[in-house]
Formats: sequence, structure tokens, C-alpha cells
Amino acid sequence: MSTFIQQLPALLGVVIGAVGSYLAVARADRARFRRERAARWEERRLAVYSDWARAVKQSVTLTYRVAAHFGNDPHPHPLTPAEAEPLLAEAALARDPSGEALLMLGSTGVVEKARAWVVVTLDMENFVRAGTRDPGAWQILLDRQRAGREEFYAAVREDLALPPGHSARWALPGTPTGRP
Repeated sequence: MSTFIQQLPALLGVVIGAVGSYLAVARADRARFRRERAARWEERRLAVYSDWARAVKQSVTLTYRVAAHFGNDPHPHPLTPAEAEPLLAEAALARDPSGEALLMLGSTGVVEKARAWVVVTLDMENFVRAGTRDPGAWQILLDRQRAGREEFYAAVREDLALPPGHSARWALPGTPTGRP
């Protein structure tokens, strides 16, 4: 019996060490799981944000081309309204699934900025569908669209904790303010 009592402190030390080791490993595994889960969700949100931006930008580019047909925009590849209508419809259909994913996974701030950007895009579509010939009004829409796009990207960067990015406003040959 006295041998057991002599061994008891060592045995307790082994048990305490094993429990402590288990708790440390379990805590580290939980932290790793949380980090990996957060990284997966960030990757998914980035993909959703990118898909949304690509879909909206497709619509915007089509409106540039139709506006060029009416003399409102310097885009080098004008489209007639008849040629553009099926492409605009296709672009609008492409926005729907990415918009739903955005609503599901996007932060409130990003979704609000995405909505503001697409509202301006819809205004641009209505402008070209109406066949308006007013370069000044078109420039105002372009400025609103560019601001909406910049605000959307800024909200995305903030949501994903990314560093500030480029404004995408660079001067292209033949354009006074540049075209993003």
C-alpha cells in the first residue's frame, strides 16, 4: 500500500497532463475549424460578389454600346437597340441567380451598395431603350454608375477585410474621364 501512495503523485501528474493535453488539442482543433469555416465562407462570398459584379458590368457594357449608337457614348462598338435587346434580356436573366446568392450570403452593407449600383444600371437601360440622345444626361448616369460601382467594391473590401483597391478610373484614349 505504501508503494501505491508513493506512486500516487506521479499517477496524478500523468492524469492531469493527459487531461490538459486533451483540452489543449481540442481547443486548438475548434479554433482551426472556426478559421477554416470563416475562410470557406469568405471564399464563397467573394465568388458571389464577383459573379454579381460581372453580371451587372455586362449590362453596363451593353448600355455603353447602345448609347454609342445614339451618339451619347464614345464606345468603339455601337449596337442598335434591336441588336442589344436580346443581349440586355440575357444579361438581366444572368443577374437574377447571382442576385439571389448575393441576398443570401452578402453582408447588409454590400447588399445595399449592390442594390444602388443595379438601380443606376436599370436607369441606364431605360435611357437607351427610350432612344434618348442627350450626352450630358448620359454622362450624369455614367458618373452615378461609376460611383455606385466604387461604393460596391469598397463595401466588398470592407466586408472581406481586404485592403483598399484601385478606383478603376483611368483615362483611355479618346475619353475625357476614362471608363471603368
